[in-house]
Amino acid sequence: MTDRDETIDKVARLIAPFNKKGVALADGTTFAGDLEWDSLVVMDFIANVEDEFDILITMNMQAEIETVGQLVDAIETLRNDASPRL
Repeated sequence: MTDRDETIDKVARLIAPFNKKGVALADGTTFAGDLEWDSLVVMDFIANVEDEFDILITMNMQAEIETVGQLVDAIETLRNDASPRL
């Protein structure tokens, strides 16, 4: 399993309590359209993601993230940027 696959699994687990309609998740699943989340749900979810991955997703980044795949890519980028360089 790749790091990205592990990130997808963790993100899916974090989405589950907010996925009231049981929408099937894929890279292209949108938070606003498919999952029908409002801004309060998004903020709660992002707080959980930040805690789980020990990252900070800025408001500017949040505005650009519309799909599950984009979120996973952003998490991977933030985690890699935070890794110590040798």
